[in-house]
Amino acid sequence: MDKINVLNMQGKEVDKIELNPVIFDGKINQALLHQAVVAYLSNQRKGLACTKTRGEVRGGGKKPWRQKGTGRARVGSIRSPLWRGGGVTFGPKPHSYHKDLPKKMKVLALKSALNAKLKDKEMVILDSLNVNFPKTKEFFKIVKNLNFKEKRIKFVAEKLESNLKLACRNIEKVEIKEAETLTTYEALDCKKLIFTKDALRKVEERIEKGLKTKIGT
Repeated sequence: MDKINVLNMQGKEVDKIELNPVIFDGKINQALLHQAVVAYLSNQRKGLACTKTRGEVRGGGKKPWRQKGTGRARVGSIRSPLWRGGGVTFGPKPHSYHKDLPKKMKVLALKSALNAKLKDKEMVILDSLNVNFPKTKEFFKIVKNLNFKEKRIKFVAEKLESNLKLACRNIEKVEIKEAETLTTYEALDCKKLIFTKDALRKVEERIEKGLKTKIGT
């Protein structure tokens, strides 16, 4: 059974914990990771882009000139897509980019993401994570003590307390997430994924429970 070092907020090793072998089995499904990331990014899109057709552009009700006898091409409206200021042909209209992914596939993708992070040595465990005041300098001390050269760091806590949330929000490329809502994309989108012990157990419990559900639910 794999063990991983546990650090304290001063960056010193204080313990070792065993990883759940059901989740950390070394299996990484690249195709599923891709599918989960594409679905997540698609679901972030608003789909609000909108252009007007010739029937929606204001004006253009009067025929510019008579049909025959002028020597010019026949035109029915100055709002034709061929004209400047006219409508747009086949332009974008508001629509949903939503992609569904079954719950079990989401869980399996998150499991693969954690295995990938462990394999690349980009996963770190803290014994605890807390600050006394919602001050940026309080949280910055923790980041400095951990001494990671990577710029994109993501902390995962069991509960997202207001002090933690406020303390880290002004530190560039440092984020904090709640274990209950951690997604595959969020787990992958960082150079160091830092769990508290309680948060890791929460995510393990979430994945183990999800693995028992049937595909399609």
